[in-house]
Amino acid sequence: MQLILLKSKIHRATVTGASLDYEGSLTVSADLAELVGLIPHEKILVANLSNGERFETYAIYGPARQGIIELNGATAHLGKIGDRVTIMSFARVTPEEAAVHRPRILVLNEKNVVVRYDEDASVPSFKVVANKA
Repeated sequence: MQLILLKSKIHRATVTGASLDYEGSLTVSADLAELVGLIPHEKILVANLSNGERFETYAIYGPARQGIIELNGATAHLGKIGDRVTIMSFARVTPEEAAVHRPRILVLNEKNVVVRYDEDASVPSFKVVANKA
């Protein structure tokens, strides 16, 4: 059996740009993406906290230390500069891996500066219970 758990989360990022002419994706400053283990072209789920939109796309790296969060292509219709978004990726894990898995979570301020980083996020640990058939 495989479970799908949260792997990476960038919470309350501020959209800094939108480019309808780009082919697609979401640009994330490389340093922010790397902190949470988000890799280029990884599938992501984005929740727009400002308008309630949720959409899937993939991440691409932007220049580091610039706080870039840019909606590209069709996703540019789902938000605007200044909107706050949460960017998430997920991983398939076995129940045994789930028992020790912890997502990597960043919380950003309105300028996309890290205000909290949870490499070992404080979430309840899972207990694997063996089936005693």
